Amino acid sequence: MTITIRSLQEHIGAKVEGVDITLPINTQTFTRLRKALYKYAVLVFPGQDITDEQQVAFSRGFGPIQMTMASDPYGGGGPINRISNVDESGHIIPPDDNRSLYQAGNMLWHSDGSFKAVPLRASLLSAKVVPPIGGETEYASLRAAYAALPKEKKVSLEGLVAEHSMAYSRVQIAPNLLSEAFRKETSPVNHVLVRRLPETGENVLYVGSYASHVIGWSIEKGRALLKELLEWATQPQFVYQHRWRAHDLVMWDNRLCLHRGRPWKNGSYRRIMHRTTLAGDGPTVG
Repeated sequence: MTITIRSLQEHIGAKVEGVDITLPINTQTFTRLRKALYKYAVLVFPGQDITDEQQVAFSRGFGPIQMTMASDPYGGGGPINRISNVDESGHIIPPDDNRSLYQAGNMLWHSDGSFKAVPLRASLLSAKVVPPIGGETEYASLRAAYAALPKEKKVSLEGLVAEHSMAYSRVQIAPNLLSEAFRKETSPVNHVLVRRLPETGENVLYVGSYASHVIGWSIEKGRALLKELLEWATQPQFVYQHRWRAHDLVMWDNRLCLHRGRPWKNGSYRRIMHRTTLAGDGPTVG
C-alpha cells in the first residue's frame, strides 16, 4: 500500500496512511517518517490495533526508548506508561482520588520530560479506550510560535534559562501529589528558553507547565515572562486538536510542540492510553 502523508493544520500535524504498525517496518519507511516528524511535529496513524510489544518495536525504530521511572505508579520502570482512569480491577478511579489528580497534570500545556536534565525527544500514544465525547489532545507548535515573535522579542530571549520541575507542575493541580521517592527522582533542572533543533538548525521556544522561573530574575518577573510566552505559543493558529478514535496512534516531537489533554466525564467514561517515549539527545544547557 502506498504511504500518504497529509497536513492537518497550517503549522502542525499530519495524517499518515499506508503504514501497518503490526508488521515489520523497513529502514526507508522509518527514514521517511522521521523526516515527516521534523516537518509536521505531530503524526497521526489511524486504525493501529497494536499490542504493547508492537508499539515498543515501532518506537525503537526511531531511536532508544526512555524507560519510565521506577517510582512512577503508571510506568514502574518499564517502557509503557499507562495513562488511564481505570484501576487494576477495571473500576473507574474517582475524579477526586489522588491518582486522578496526578493524571490531571496532563491537562496542563507541557513537553514530556522537560523536568529531566536530558528531556524526552518524542512520544507515541496509543488509544485503547476513548470516551464518547471529550478527552481530546491538543498540540501547539513551538517552532511556529517562535518564528512569529517580533525580532526584538527574539533578541531579548537569547541566553535566558528557566528552571523546570515536576513539583512545580503538580502543585498547580494540588499539593502533596508526589511521593517522596518521586520527588527525589525529579529534582529541578535548567533549560534554555530558546532551543535549537539539531537536525534542521531551527529555533523553537521551550516553555510549558514545568517551567517555574527564569534563572537570575525575580520569581515574579520570570513567571510573568513564562506566562506571556506560554499564552503566545498556544494561540489557536498554532494548535492542532486531535479527536481520538480507538486504535489511533499519535507520535509527536517534544522539542517542536507542547501538548495537553482535554477534560471529559472521567467519573463516568473510561479512557485508556499507552505511551512510549524516546530518550533525549542531550541537555539544553551546556
